[in-house]
Amino acid sequence: MTAKRIVVIGSLLAMAGCGREASLKPAPGHALPVKPLMARTTPTPEQLLTAPAYARPERVDELVKRSQPRQSDPFDLPPPAGGMAPSLPAGADPTSNQMGQSTPK
Repeated sequence: MTAKRIVVIGSLLAMAGCGREASLKPAPGHALPVKPLMARTTPTPEQLLTAPAYARPERVDELVKRSQPRQSDPFDLPPPAGGMAPSLPAGADPTSNQMGQSTPK
């Protein structure tokens, strides 16, 4: 029973140490990153860890307030019947190509 208590108390102490926070500092022998070219001052560690606004854009949810029928689309046409290629304009020669030259028969 005492061994069980020692294990429980030890695990509680170990978990209590996990929640400790400390201020951020560069590793010994290293300095903070150099100042960016267009910045006025060298950013602090907190500024470096803060995500800019464009990294986490706000979500815009456009909810439908009321149900409305969809408007008809004049360009939503059915495919041509029979799956045939479109016909040539009137007066066009079917044996000539686009450069005006005749194709061999």
